[in-house]
Amino acid sequence: VQLQASGGGLVQAGGSLRLSCSAPGSIFDMAEVMGWYRQVAGRERELVAEIIKEAEWNYASSVKGRFAISRDNAKKMVTLQMNSLKPEDTAVYYCGMRADPYSYWGQGTQVTVSS
Repeated sequence: VQLQASGGGLVQAGGSLRLSCSAPGSIFDMAEVMGWYRQVAGRERELVAEIIKEAEWNYASSVKGRFAISRDNAKKMVTLQMNSLKPEDTAVYYCGMRADPYSYWGQGTQVTVSS
């Protein structure tokens, strides 16, 4: 594991959480794509939000207007601000970066939203 994710936890519906992911400079500086993904047991991992070459931001339709992804080039970090959380946002969240031809993943952090 070369990416370090943090910030998950338990929150009530309507609350907020902020996830952070730090990476070594050798990965961060070369990454064309960095983002957050989530997975629920028994289902495939899905895109939550991503930044492509610092020029394009993509969000899953289910989180648009509630989540915001950003990157800090100085700190080598990518963050996901999650607001207005819903129970259906409950999942293990993973940060990922791609520097072709390699992909890198964090260890996953649990986000649980209670109703």
